[in-house]
Amino acid sequence: MQKSNWIRQSILFCGVFLLTAVTSFSVYASSHGLKSLPIQEAGRVKPFESFAREALQVVHGKENFEGKPAEEIVLTWLIQPEAWEGKELVEIKHNLVKKALKLENERKYFTLKEIWSNDRLPLLMQDLQSKRETKEKLDPYYQAIQRLEGQLYTFREIASGKMIRLVPSQDSQVSSWTSVTELSPELQESFAGITKSFIEMLAATAAGGDVVAAEKKIDLAASSFAVLAKAQNPQMYPAESDIALEVFYNNFHPYRWAWVFYIFAVVALGLQWILNRPLLYRVGWGLVLCGFSVHISGMVMRMMLMGRPPVTNMYETVVWVAFGTVLFSMAIEAFYRWKFVLMAGAMVGAFCLVLANMAPAVLDGSLQPLEPVLRSNYWLTIHVMTITISYAAFFLAFALGDLGLIYFARGEKKHEAEIKAIVLGLYRSMQIGVAFLAPGIILGGIWADYSWGRFWGWDPKETWALIALLGYVAVLHGRLAGLLKDFGMVVASILTFSLVIMAWYGVNFVLGAGLHSYGFGAGGIEYVAGFVALHILSVVFVAVLRQGKLKAN
Repeated sequence: MQKSNWIRQSILFCGVFLLTAVTSFSVYASSHGLKSLPIQEAGRVKPFESFAREALQVVHGKENFEGKPAEEIVLTWLIQPEAWEGKELVEIKHNLVKKALKLENERKYFTLKEIWSNDRLPLLMQDLQSKRETKEKLDPYYQAIQRLEGQLYTFREIASGKMIRLVPSQDSQVSSWTSVTELSPELQESFAGITKSFIEMLAATAAGGDVVAAEKKIDLAASSFAVLAKAQNPQMYPAESDIALEVFYNNFHPYRWAWVFYIFAVVALGLQWILNRPLLYRVGWGLVLCGFSVHISGMVMRMMLMGRPPVTNMYETVVWVAFGTVLFSMAIEAFYRWKFVLMAGAMVGAFCLVLANMAPAVLDGSLQPLEPVLRSNYWLTIHVMTITISYAAFFLAFALGDLGLIYFARGEKKHEAEIKAIVLGLYRSMQIGVAFLAPGIILGGIWADYSWGRFWGWDPKETWALIALLGYVAVLHGRLAGLLKDFGMVVASILTFSLVIMAWYGVNFVLGAGLHSYGFGAGGIEYVAGFVALHILSVVFVAVLRQGKLKAN
């Protein structure tokens, strides 16, 4: 009876939290303003807020500037671009790029004026173009120059108004929207109402006036403009509910809420692990369920906005793997009730979502259209989701291996029961992973035959997925044959995950070669390498410590 009560309480809490979120969405759905003004950019129509956040992220590396919202910053780029020439706006992190431009190495942000007036900038851009013509993969230095090029281009295009496309074409055959520089006189006058109200709001802010009234005036002007813009071509104009959902998604931050719940769950389960209090175990379960509910809601909203499964780039796969890891940990925990499996799953879930939230330069969380090769929801669902969900099971085994190392370091005879349970848990996780990875590779071959005309071509992505599969199959067979004992399984769960990291991250962000070019990216290599190296050192340390204890006995 007590068990059913706390399960009901957890579900009720999740329901109340999600009901609050739905209520908040209704507020966004009923509001029309500058944030919700539709704009076409990067192959899709989005709210002005999303456009502004993405543009500021590109130029400044953050979604706000000095605490001010992105839409306010980006609109001033259009209205008064010269006012930004002396502000430290452009983020440059690569030391060699700073050296090439003779900029101060200690600084991270630079003004547009000192970059545009730099006589070495044309040489850098010419060098980048020459490198592109070789069609070689750009190394981190050239990637940093390419990023600088994109930053300057983004600011320049917004300042000129060419990138601000707010009105659909009256010709249904023309997909490109009209920019503010090409508006009809009526629309220009209406848009001028937005800019005029915005300037009045800035003046009210500076003078300590009625800012709320000024903001309402901006929203009213934006709503009036949206009515005129929609009248140009109602069929091409997005539904208000879609725009409202994206604005809500941007401001609700479902994955941030999810990792907060997961972290609190780890704390509760960790204390239960130490204090052995049943209440803490129930609290941990409740917090994981809450985090999982919000996690799912984030993925559902993302799928509704994009009309596809959320696994088309590194950011989305990290979120999906976090989901799968928590799901598998709850399933194993519900069956065996070992208590530590759920904690391991929550740890991985929190780690992945914090990583997705804190590393926007590497993991781009913006909503982007699909690459042409991925425009098959059927194959995208059954292949990519199957492959990446296997990574979730392997990640859970990896986390359990970390816990196993802790027990071995504390004394394997004293914690023999816990170690046996952990080894069985990571063994089951590996089995689940192999059960998904093997058919995922086969289905990928079928998709490759459909898209590229061949089933298998030893593409780097294909090859490393196969290597990862063979590595885990070898571990499972080694266990069955008695070649791998408990410590060997713990070590294997940690070391074999490096194969998954290579297949998942390394091929796209390190090798950058092959037909899976739609998944390529840059950045984070030093952190991933450090993560792998740290765990290898941990394995070596515990192995040496264990060997010393065995000799002493």
